[in-house]
Amino acid sequence: MKNIILLLLMFANLIYAAPSEHSPIGYWKTIDDVTQRPKAIVYISETQNKSLSGRIVKIFPHPGDSPHTLCTACKGDKHNQPILGMIFLYGHKKNKDVALQWASGKILDPRTGKIYHSTLTLASNGQQLRVRGYIGLPLFGRTQTWWRVASG
Repeated sequence: MKNIILLLLMFANLIYAAPSEHSPIGYWKTIDDVTQRPKAIVYISETQNKSLSGRIVKIFPHPGDSPHTLCTACKGDKHNQPILGMIFLYGHKKNKDVALQWASGKILDPRTGKIYHSTLTLASNGQQLRVRGYIGLPLFGRTQTWWRVASG
């Protein structure tokens, strides 16, 4: 009986430790639009105010690039902050009108220092996240697909 209870407790712990396939919370691999090579691993978490926040937890530098790059183009408190560890995605809240979408957030492009409005849309299988950054209207922007990974 003790073994069955222990097994059930271990199984329950695995369920709660695994990221939900109906949530963008977890680790995501970003892909470079030009080279199609991995660019970074991002960890998305939920903040105290129930919005989402994304932090760069791993960088895949191109040959010749420094893995310890600073955000020299950023303004304010992010100026010269290391890109590794930087929160660059923030403020996304669950869209009540669109399933599997989090909207009204912002995303920072560390290469340019520009901040864009953004929307996150999770694929129904929970393994891809469409990240749309735009200026003004969503019509004027671009979308990247990020891929869920087990960890950073």
